[in-house]
Amino acid sequence: MSIGRRSVLQGLVLAPLSRATANPLCSGEKLPALTVEDAEVFRVKVNERGNWTIVRLNTSGGVTGIGDASQSGNDSQTLAYVKQFAELLRGQSIFAAEWLRKATAPTIARQGRIAAVAASALEQCLWDIQGKAFSAPTYDLFGGRIQERIRVYANINRSTEERTPEGFARMAEKAIAASFDAVKLAPFDEMPPGLTDKAQVERFMARGIACAAAVRQTIGPKRDLLIDVHSRMDLEHGLELARRFEPLKLFWIEEVTPAKPVENLAQINKVATMETAGGESIYGVRGFYPYIKAEAVDIVMPDVKVCGGMIELKKIAGLAEGAGLVTSPHGPASPVGNLTAAHVISTVTNFNILEFSYGEVPWRAELIDPPEQIADSALVLSNRPGLGHVLNEKTAAKYAVS
Repeated sequence: MSIGRRSVLQGLVLAPLSRATANPLCSGEKLPALTVEDAEVFRVKVNERGNWTIVRLNTSGGVTGIGDASQSGNDSQTLAYVKQFAELLRGQSIFAAEWLRKATAPTIARQGRIAAVAASALEQCLWDIQGKAFSAPTYDLFGGRIQERIRVYANINRSTEERTPEGFARMAEKAIAASFDAVKLAPFDEMPPGLTDKAQVERFMARGIACAAAVRQTIGPKRDLLIDVHSRMDLEHGLELARRFEPLKLFWIEEVTPAKPVENLAQINKVATMETAGGESIYGVRGFYPYIKAEAVDIVMPDVKVCGGMIELKKIAGLAEGAGLVTSPHGPASPVGNLTAAHVISTVTNFNILEFSYGEVPWRAELIDPPEQIADSALVLSNRPGLGHVLNEKTAAKYAVS
């Protein structure tokens, strides 16, 4: 790259937009035609529930962007799609986010989540790069930030090893000490999906309720308690569970039954006295449309990694807004995944609360630079260009999957 081109690029990346004399967009200089070159992958060891996969996209001008390709259900296959889709992007403009969505759609239609997560990670990278190219936070590219506070809840489910009332309560206590004012757990994970034996279902149900009750006692009545059922119930037991949870004053109950048939969730939603939430595994506005139309939940939970990426997250939030619903992105993700969801959701009117996977590893915040920051149960968003953070390669290398 020539010295003149490099100086223009540095001005774009480093200079605030308000300094017109330093920014080529304002001085009349031509914006360099940055194109995609290749992708790097960083796999980070977390715990038995899964690792983090971070993608970094490189461009012709040296600007890079990061994205999260974690928790697809099959890391090796997702990595293969990251490589395949990155090859499709090679030579394309950094503004090819919609092009990427169209180009990868046929593969995602056939392969589902493992391909969707790969495409989303690369799209996240593009938006990070675009923000840097324009010296603007990524949220400005999505219409501008209107949510000054990005409230988060502590998902303690992935970090609680002793899955008993006492174990969940201890982890909840740590989350409260770390400034969180809302806590979520999934106390029915040990229940096999599709279980029909009534005695066994009752045993798992009673145990799960006891875990939730212990957390409620620990966090007190003024903080919020969220319960994820992970689709373990059928309609009959789902209705009963919602009734039995009434004394705990839940903030929401999530994914009580499988998403299909959607009529079951709609029936539970109709009679439940607490808010209902779900949609973490649904792809695209086309997937969410029948879910929302059926009134399956009060709160939609698109996952930026699974739903189709940042553009799709914004579209789904708009669809929910039209139906009078709020949006709370799913995402027990790496710090990168949380950042990408937060940049989008900070620009919508119907944002509710964002998921944060608490306590999985003590070095979580150090995976990005500057470190991730949570204050008073809110994610602090940077106003630096792009996502505002870069990958901390030392931390990624220290905890790399061997």
